[in-house]
Amino acid sequence: MALQDIVEQTVVGLGYDLVEINRSAGGLLRITIDLPWTQPKEGELPTEQFVNVEDCEKVTRQLQFALEVETVDYRRLEVSSPGIDRPLRHAQDFERFVGQVVDLTLKAPMGVAAAGQVSASRKKFRGTLERLVAQTGEVSWQIVWSDEPEVKPGQRVSKKRVPAPLQALGFTLDELREARLAPIVSFKGRGAAGFIEGAD
Repeated sequence: MALQDIVEQTVVGLGYDLVEINRSAGGLLRITIDLPWTQPKEGELPTEQFVNVEDCEKVTRQLQFALEVETVDYRRLEVSSPGIDRPLRHAQDFERFVGQVVDLTLKAPMGVAAAGQVSASRKKFRGTLERLVAQTGEVSWQIVWSDEPEVKPGQRVSKKRVPAPLQALGFTLDELREARLAPIVSFKGRGAAGFIEGAD
């Protein structure tokens, strides 16, 4: 049985989602797990739960047994939570993190400049993830950002300064090379980050 299948069956069988499998040249097998997410009901606030140490230990024990049975060669097994830069791989991940700041890398440059403001060769973007629903019911995605320069601590900002305009980029999941939650650290909580900056 393939490694992906062994790990996925074990992780999902224990009630978790498999986020990522990484295998290093030194024999390290790194497995990233998360708690399953369900769409909140209409009018219900989403509740975010997090993987803890006990979850990782439980998955580690079961994986060690499964990998031994299937005689998978590895030196060390590491099971962890996704962290603040969690990768987004499936449509459900994008549904789950609507409204969050994400980093996107396109497979190919945009090709044409959007209203002359974005370089046509640009492939990396940081912005707020938005879900769009067409009249036909088809779901699509976009990120919205501003290329406002970062204000340094103690720097005075003129009230007359015109803020950089918001920009939006629509994309399909097939156009993405990589998508991750932006690793924003704020002591006020993830949703309390200030402005959104572009990433070249």
